[in-house]
Amino acid sequence: MQPASFYKATRYQNAALEYYLGLTNSPYLHYGYWETPPASPTALTPADLRVAQQAYADRLLALIPDAVKAILDVGCGIGGNAAYLLSQGYTVEGLAPDSFQQQQFVQRTEGRAPFHLSRFEDFQTTQTYDLLLFSESSQYLAAIDLAQRSRQFLKPDGYLLIADMFRKDAAYQEGIFSNCVVIQELELALKQQGFELIQVDDISANITPTIDLCLNYFQTFGLTTLKYIAQLVQIAVPPLYKLGQMGFQRWLKAPIDEAMQAREVFEQHLCYQIRLWHLPA
Repeated sequence: MQPASFYKATRYQNAALEYYLGLTNSPYLHYGYWETPPASPTALTPADLRVAQQAYADRLLALIPDAVKAILDVGCGIGGNAAYLLSQGYTVEGLAPDSFQQQQFVQRTEGRAPFHLSRFEDFQTTQTYDLLLFSESSQYLAAIDLAQRSRQFLKPDGYLLIADMFRKDAAYQEGIFSNCVVIQELELALKQQGFELIQVDDISANITPTIDLCLNYFQTFGLTTLKYIAQLVQIAVPPLYKLGQMGFQRWLKAPIDEAMQAREVFEQHLCYQIRLWHLPA
C-alpha cells in the first residue's frame, strides 16, 4: 500500500493539471515549438501556445521513420500526442502511472488506444513495438532504466524517439530542472544497450517562449493573487499572517525566486533536444 503522502502529492499534481488544462484549453502538456519566437514575452497568449504545441506534434511526427506502425507512448500525459498519432494511422498504446491522466487519455483517444496504468520501470507485457516515444517523460527516469527497458520492449530494428529537456551541466544538481537526465549519461547508457543515434534536433531556442509565457502569467496573476490573499489574511487574522510569513520564508521563497529565473537557469544548464535512436536487428 502506498503511504498517505503519495496520494496527497498525486492530488496536488492532478489539481495543477486541471488548472493548466482550464487555462490553456490544450490537448497537450508539452512546451511546444515556436517556429518564430515572438519579440516580446508580454505578447504571448495561451492561443499562441496551442499553435506552438501543434507545431511540436508535427515535428515529432516528421521524425518517425516510415517503417514504424506500432508505438508505445511512454509517459503519455493526457493523450494529445497519442490522439494525433492515431489520426495519422499509427497503432498507439499509452503508459503512465497516474489515474487522472488515464481518464484524460481514454477520453481524448475515444477509447481507441490501450492505456497501461504503470510506471515504465514496472511495466510488464509480451508486446513489442516499432517505436517508443518519450515526449518530456525521460526526465522522470534514470538513464540506465530507460535504456535497458527500452531495449526490452522494442522490436528488432526498432526506434526510440526522445524529446525533452536535458542537463548539459552535470554539476547542476539542485533546482527546478534538476530532475532532467544528464545528456551524456543517457547517451552512454543507450549506446551500451546497442542503440545508435541517427538524428539530433536541438530546439532549445524554440521552447523558451513557453517559459516566458508561464513566468508572465505567474507574475501577472499568480503573485498578484497571492499578495491579495496575504493582505486579506493580514487584515482579518494578523497572527495567521505572521505564521504564513514565516512559512513563506522557510519553504516557498527560494523555489519561487528560482522559478522567476527559470529562463536563465534553463539557458545556463540545460538544452531541449529531440533525439532519434535506432536499435539494429
